[in-house]
Amino acid sequence: MSEAPARTVTAAALAIGDELLSGRTRDKNIGHLAELLTAAGIDLEEVRIVPDDQQRIVEALNALRSRYDYVFTSGGIGPTHDDITADAVAAAFGVACSHDPKALDLLGAHYAERGLEFTEARRRMARMPVGSTHIDNPVSRAPGFIIGNVHVMAGVPSVFQAMLDNVLPTLTGGAKVLSDKVDCPFGEGDIGDPLAAIAKAHPDVNIGSYPRFSGDRFSTEIVIRGRDPQAIAAARLDVEAMLSSVRAKLGRPAP
Repeated sequence: MSEAPARTVTAAALAIGDELLSGRTRDKNIGHLAELLTAAGIDLEEVRIVPDDQQRIVEALNALRSRYDYVFTSGGIGPTHDDITADAVAAAFGVACSHDPKALDLLGAHYAERGLEFTEARRRMARMPVGSTHIDNPVSRAPGFIIGNVHVMAGVPSVFQAMLDNVLPTLTGGAKVLSDKVDCPFGEGDIGDPLAAIAKAHPDVNIGSYPRFSGDRFSTEIVIRGRDPQAIAAARLDVEAMLSSVRAKLGRPAP
């Protein structure tokens, strides 16, 4: 009896911060997240960026967490007045947001070790929705948190990446996405129509075309992605046959 295929596991990312939308800060977390999730067999299917506005965060978070297996947020859990992510997540789940005793102890000890006052601003980083569990932060100690299927992490890339390293082993992955590529010496204008026909004939794979320009000539990298190696191989054969046909039509010599 053959094993049932692994189901597709999906995810979304929600980046929070006025500075991202103004261009003052360039996001470095989404690409890193996408790369690690893909390696874990989790499809990152949607990304949203919202300002530091509680209602906007709540609306986006509720939409994403109801649609995807996992949601990952970045930004807005620091010590300043505009760090409102914890309050917004609590509002989305309909629970209170309060100082977490374990987080208070952790941060209090951390600042005592450094000889720094545990100010009210620093205590803000211990606030999280009631019922949350911690995401360890080996960089600056202030924890992220998990509630439901939502993973709330810092926006600083080094901290985000460290938190994500702790989160990944706890996630349930799906079937890995495989890929193959075919180098095409023609521009997209020459292959667009026949490539669209191939994509339609192979619904179990995703076929992407990525134009390149060198000197005075266009070429294209064709990437075939899917979870079934046989489906990928079948699509590749059709792509190669299509390229031979285009080559003959254009009078180009075989490579």
